[in-house]
Amino acid sequence: MVYQRAQLTDFLTGYGWPAKDIPSLGPELEPYTEAFGRASMALGLIPILLGVFVGAPLLAGDLEHGTAKLVTTQSTGRLRWLATELGLTALLIVVNTVALSVVFGWWWSPVKDQNTVMDWTSGSAFDTTGPVPVALTLFTVVSGVAIGMVLRRTLAAMVVTFGFAVVVQLVWGHFRLALGDTVTTNKGVLAENAFPTLPDAAYQIDQSYLTGSGELLGWSTCVHEETEQARELCLKQADVVGWSVDYLPISQMNGMQWFGAPILLALTAAVTAFLFLWSRKRLV
Repeated sequence: MVYQRAQLTDFLTGYGWPAKDIPSLGPELEPYTEAFGRASMALGLIPILLGVFVGAPLLAGDLEHGTAKLVTTQSTGRLRWLATELGLTALLIVVNTVALSVVFGWWWSPVKDQNTVMDWTSGSAFDTTGPVPVALTLFTVVSGVAIGMVLRRTLAAMVVTFGFAVVVQLVWGHFRLALGDTVTTNKGVLAENAFPTLPDAAYQIDQSYLTGSGELLGWSTCVHEETEQARELCLKQADVVGWSVDYLPISQMNGMQWFGAPILLALTAAVTAFLFLWSRKRLV
């Protein structure tokens, strides 16, 4: 990623960046777009892979083979052993995911406001930069540990953790946009090229017709009219005077990430509390 960042900035500088508009480069940015896609896909798999291959076997293997019982009969208590296992694992996860998040965000920053390169609302950007990859990975791994502790079988725990991690990704992706505050812009003009101009990299959520009374009508209003004249008459009869657009600006990205990450960390803390409560009586 450090090498790709250098290549990207050299390429952009050769075209007069930042003075020259990046979108004017068009398809010449495609190789870099593909590189971002490959890297973000790999980074997006990290929470799932660590949950399956680190979290699930962390305690399940020791419980399955009796190692946990041997350890807890020594001077090390059950809670101390569990705290050490979780603590070291969490430390390694935080250090590595923070490093990857920072470097990937640094690489992406010159073209961050270009949706043609990478859409900031997608998991490939939102879940691989800032605090989100750290929180998402910690939650998946700690949940994998809890699954392994309950099932006490390594293979079964890995399979269940894989399914759980996939569901977490899907649910997180579904509610990701809900972390932001929707901005609405109105433009009381209805003519060719009269659609409201949105900020660079803004993510459009919805668009509606705006009536003279301020009422919003669906964009499909009058769409079934056979001729343009009939459509214009239909819109006039509906008192349509312009457009209303709901969108999320890229300026909200950091705030959304720092709002979502604590939610994941709170869930991680809840699972951790469950681990310690379960271990008091049923660890071995």
